[in-house]
Amino acid sequence: MSTLRDLAEEHTALRPADIDHLHRIAGDWQLLSDLSFADLLLWVPVDGDGTFLCVAQVRPTTAPTAYLDDQVGRIVGGAEVAHLEVAHRQGRIWREGDPVWYGDVPARHEAIPVRLRTGDGEAGEVIAVVGRDTNLSTARTPSQLELNYLTTADDLAQMIADGTFPPPRHPGETTSAPRVGDGLVRLDANGKVTYASPNAQSAYRRLGYASHLVGEDLAKLHRRLAGDPLEGTDAGNAVLAALRGEAPPRREIDARGATMLTRALPLMPAGVPIGALVLVRDITEVRRRDRALITKDATIREIHHRVKNNLQTVAALLRLQARRVAMPEARVALEESVRRVASIALVHETLSLSSDEAVEFDGIVDRVASAATEVAATEVSVGMRRRGTFGILPAEIATSLVMVLNELLLNAVEHGFPPADEETAAPAPADAPRPEAEVTAPRPEVVVTAHRARKQLHVTVTDNGRGLPEQFDAERGGNLGLQIVRALVTGELRGTIELRNGADGGTEAAIVVPLARGTTDRLTGRAGPP
Repeated sequence: MSTLRDLAEEHTALRPADIDHLHRIAGDWQLLSDLSFADLLLWVPVDGDGTFLCVAQVRPTTAPTAYLDDQVGRIVGGAEVAHLEVAHRQGRIWREGDPVWYGDVPARHEAIPVRLRTGDGEAGEVIAVVGRDTNLSTARTPSQLELNYLTTADDLAQMIADGTFPPPRHPGETTSAPRVGDGLVRLDANGKVTYASPNAQSAYRRLGYASHLVGEDLAKLHRRLAGDPLEGTDAGNAVLAALRGEAPPRREIDARGATMLTRALPLMPAGVPIGALVLVRDITEVRRRDRALITKDATIREIHHRVKNNLQTVAALLRLQARRVAMPEARVALEESVRRVASIALVHETLSLSSDEAVEFDGIVDRVASAATEVAATEVSVGMRRRGTFGILPAEIATSLVMVLNELLLNAVEHGFPPADEETAAPAPADAPRPEAEVTAPRPEVVVTAHRARKQLHVTVTDNGRGLPEQFDAERGGNLGLQIVRALVTGELRGTIELRNGADGGTEAAIVVPLARGTTDRLTGRAGPP
């Protein structure tokens, strides 16, 4: 299904600013649909030939729909869109006409012109029409709630025609809550409550206000109810701002262990301020779960911090033991264990600073690579470089992968480059010419390359050293470090590893690790596809 923007750009000559305004309407018009008990369809004129294209549709949650089929993408003309043509040409709300039938469903047509106000605040030209179509099959005498809903809907419809609805959205705000069914309060021009829905009355009762809301000054009531004076002042000022014609951000009120979210909207049909609409929602349970999650996150971070401290203690004990061991082989084994434990501690240190069970892995790789050059038992100075990005990895992948990279980097530094005395063990005759390759020998270097493709992480550790021995068994050969690498890659990471000589010399270790569903990409910040 094409998006609103795609349809508008393909079939109309609307400007980007016009399309942005239509997007704002479509993002906030569930409110109008629920208040109207009607389907809303957004129609744009096509090529000035009397036809209209439906680019968006919303169904009410408070009444049955008039359309069982989706209308988006439909182009209609002739008598079927006569009401849309009147609203578009004359710039007024069209309400006359007899009911029409969609199959077995009788419906009432209305058409609301959509204007985008100019930079100087004047009402601009009509750029689209909102069709408001009500299912009449369940028509009955409206209750007080329904009458207040319909009255408020008419005011908002006039504001769409004036170009003053929807209001600008504040950064970070969504349009999901609160909704009409959560709780609705209507105020007059003086800020007094003229109507409160039963759900709104219940929400205020949770805050400790047991009386009826009708007749109350809502701004003063918010200040009295809030447990925090600053919070109450903000909530009260939001109501006053809406009465002045502004659109303040949503506010929360906490009192008596309950939390209520409020959204205040100005009511200014034909530019005349007549009051405000306040939507409320009891979000006590939502905030309770939020606090529980925050506590859980803090506990998890503290656990990672303690694990990191314990691992560092273990590494310190192993390092102390290595200094007291006389056998060189035992000392080397203990020192290798110290490095392995320290690399795992790096992951837990990063997790202790993170808000979730995922780590920014590039920084960890850089630290492990730097440590490998510093502690490796070799006299050769080896440079380290990283190409590409690992992105954000979950803890279960990061912990095993950091050990794998630690072993591969240490192997590359310690075994990939022969010491200087080996290189000069069989000196060439004095009169022999020096090979050109020897004169321009590259600086010893190890490169770690990473990229993502098809839900897999591809990692290559490459050096420009002497390569693998001729009789090396890539499947079973190698020291304890390589055995650990194979076990971790094929077991914990469920991946594959290949050790081979590089095309230009040196050694390559190529690893492919499948990424779990939901793993995020650092560059896009989006979750990987399922």
